[in-house]
Amino acid sequence: MDQTRVSEALNSRGYANLGPLLASKDIAALKALYPQKEPFRSHIIMRRHGFGEGEYKYFSNPLPKPVASLRNELYSSLAPIANEWQEKIGADIRYPDMHKDMLGRCHADGQTRPTPLMLKYGAGDFNCLHQDLYGEHLFPLQVVILLSDVSEYEGGEFVLTEQRPRMQSRVEVVQLQQGHGVVFAVNERPKLGTRGYYRVKMRHGVSQLRSGERFTLGIIFHDAA
Repeated sequence: MDQTRVSEALNSRGYANLGPLLASKDIAALKALYPQKEPFRSHIIMRRHGFGEGEYKYFSNPLPKPVASLRNELYSSLAPIANEWQEKIGADIRYPDMHKDMLGRCHADGQTRPTPLMLKYGAGDFNCLHQDLYGEHLFPLQVVILLSDVSEYEGGEFVLTEQRPRMQSRVEVVQLQQGHGVVFAVNERPKLGTRGYYRVKMRHGVSQLRSGERFTLGIIFHDAA
C-alpha cells in the first residue's frame, strides 16, 4: 500500500481506492462459502431491521484465510493513518501497531464477536446509509472489497456521505472493479478548516440494484459486543 497516497486521499475525501486486493481464485472460494452455514455466526435480513433490502452474513472464527490475512495486513498499514487522525482531532486514544493487540483491547471489554462479513444484493436491493460501530472500542477505518464482476449487475453503487457542520451533506459515489477495495471512515474524520481541524461525520451505503446480483466483502477491524 502506498500509505502517502492513501493518507492524502482519506484526508481530502474520506476514502481511498486500494486497487486489487483479492485474486480470482480467492474471490470464487469466498463466494462459494455464502450458501453454507458453518463459516458464519449470523445471517441478517436487512428488511427485518429497517436497514434496507438484501442480506449479509458475519463470519465466525476462525476467519477464512484470505479474510484473516487481509484484516491483519491492512490494519498494520492503516494504523499509522488512524493515529494521525486521532492526533488531528485532539483525541487521546491511540491504536496499537498489530491487529492482535487491537482485538485484545476489544475482547478485554467484551467485544468478542468477529465483524468481517459478506453482503449479497439482488435486483431492487439497497443498503441504507449507516455506520458500523458495534461497541465502545472502534477502529476509525474499514474496507469494502467488490467480489462480483461489474458485468453481473446494474446499479448498486457504493455511496459515501459527509455531514458537514452547519452545511448540507456532500456525497461521493465510489466505482470499484472485481477484487478491488476501498478504505473509508467508519464514523468521523478530521477536516482542515480556517481554524484548524474539525470532525465531520461519515456514513456509507449502497444504491438500489436495477438488475443482477452483487456480492461484497466487508472488513471491519474492531470486534462487536
